[in-house]
Amino acid sequence: MRVEVARHAGVCYGVERALRLAQEASEQGVEVHTLGPLIHNPQAVAALKDKGVDVASSLDEVDDGILVVRSHGVDPAIIEEAVKRGLDVVDATCPFVSAAHTCAEELANGGYSVIIVGEEDHPEVEGILAHAGRSALIVQSAVDLPAKLPARKIGVVVQTTQSLSRLEEVVSALLPRVSELRVCNTICSATAKRQLSAEELALTVDAVVVVGGHNSGNTARLAEICRAVNPRVHHVETADEVDPAWFDGLESVGVTAGASTPDAQMAGVVEAIKGMG
Repeated sequence: MRVEVARHAGVCYGVERALRLAQEASEQGVEVHTLGPLIHNPQAVAALKDKGVDVASSLDEVDDGILVVRSHGVDPAIIEEAVKRGLDVVDATCPFVSAAHTCAEELANGGYSVIIVGEEDHPEVEGILAHAGRSALIVQSAVDLPAKLPARKIGVVVQTTQSLSRLEEVVSALLPRVSELRVCNTICSATAKRQLSAEELALTVDAVVVVGGHNSGNTARLAEICRAVNPRVHHVETADEVDPAWFDGLESVGVTAGASTPDAQMAGVVEAIKGMG
């Protein structure tokens, strides 16, 4: 059985940077906490915990030491409060997420009513909302747009891990309804490359295995994109979840991985599948 890995797959620069910053913080000899999971990958978060990097759900759980801001970013007010409390803050926000923050703030300051295309309960979207202003709307698709828009001058910013097709869908629905529309395409290049590569792969193999956290939005979107063109798609976190029965009678299997999936994790799944062939 042939096993093929997507051209672009696995951990991205922003995640690598966040993991490196957390690792460096763990070597300082003081308490280290991340505000929420550093990345959406349970195995990587567990490995950090083994190195002394604990996950805090709020600032109230952090008394002193180093606070690492997760790759998804946070409300800037939280960082200000952490500094006031005497914490040493390490900002591991992904640069692409920071760019989305800047766009959201510029749109709001420019008099646009802001619409964020993304998942309402996702930490990245919560951070973007803090920069866009609490009156901003969050939609996951065009059907979520309200019957009456808040203004005729609309600005759009998008969660970095959303698909281009989702952004285009919302923009197309808005165009006939507004007098002025400004769109910030803040989908990160790593996400776009992984999505395109995943779709290309799914079209050429009998089945696809997508590797990454079950709580990872960007990984789930890869699975969604693959399923749109190939019905045999399986989302796993580790090699232990791979079922040999998935590949009975198949000649080829494709493997891709989310941007928050370390290379070793993807490699483990690839080797496991090869062993089943």
